[in-house]
Amino acid sequence: MDLSLVIPVYNEEKNLPHLFEAIYTVLLPMNKSWEVILVNDGSRDGSLDVLRAYATKDPEHVRVVAFRRNFGQTAAIAAGIDYASGETIVLLDADLQNDPADIPMLLAKLDEGYDLVSGWRKDRKDNAVTRNLPSHAANWLISQVTGVHLHDYGCTLKAYRRDALAGFRLYGEMHRFIPVFAHSVGARIAEVVVRHHPRKFGKANYGLERTVKVVLDLFTVKFLLSYSNKPIYLFGGAGMGLIFGSALLMLYLFIRRFTDGVAVLGSPLFQLGVMFAIMGFQSILMGLIAELLARTYHESQSKPTYTVRETINLKK
Repeated sequence: MDLSLVIPVYNEEKNLPHLFEAIYTVLLPMNKSWEVILVNDGSRDGSLDVLRAYATKDPEHVRVVAFRRNFGQTAAIAAGIDYASGETIVLLDADLQNDPADIPMLLAKLDEGYDLVSGWRKDRKDNAVTRNLPSHAANWLISQVTGVHLHDYGCTLKAYRRDALAGFRLYGEMHRFIPVFAHSVGARIAEVVVRHHPRKFGKANYGLERTVKVVLDLFTVKFLLSYSNKPIYLFGGAGMGLIFGSALLMLYLFIRRFTDGVAVLGSPLFQLGVMFAIMGFQSILMGLIAELLARTYHESQSKPTYTVRETINLKK
């Protein structure tokens, strides 16, 4: 299979007929074998019935995965990727705000030698206060923290080579961080401007609360990328910093005791210094435990600590 189009679906009954029309218009003329995998994420309207009808009518191209309940967009995307058989995987929302007509442009950019092509909704047609402004702030923050500079992490429309998606699993709201994980294993990333349309039917399922989730997930991503193989650097570094701070406080208290005659034990700084020392030792011990867990994780699953793009004159 050349191309798998993965689409999470949640309460999009009215959008689906228009979505299929747009997909067929774009993909049927292409000289590629393709499939579209639609993951029904516990829709409460008639979305699943519509999907069944299209799957019955076109079993060659249409595949449907139906969840028992709503598990969220990330789980739906992960399931679609798991069931996809294409060498190239394109993600797309079902609400028609992204335009399937942009798919050939993403594939053409991918053919230039990139592993991942991300859409950028430069002229976004959403509410400026509740959607666009928080999105701009989140994109800037993610770019600064991860070092992977994209204008629009939240745009679902992206094209991937299959091997760029290997080696990591998606949890929580992590789908927006796929470019970051892919970059960590050496993927070459490009960004192209795509069209964005106002939503015609239904309503958006996300609001301002999503920004909070993104920030919390960003902590997890930063830890996984920077410290998952050497957690002692994080915990040990914090522990050494706390012990150093404790030593400075104690030194200050003893100097003050001899110069000003102020009792060491009577100062609240003494309790603070002792607390810093205890927390520092605890942090170092946590780092050592995390090191053991990291090694157990890699060795028990035979999971390598590196990725290989290609080999020459070698057999696996």
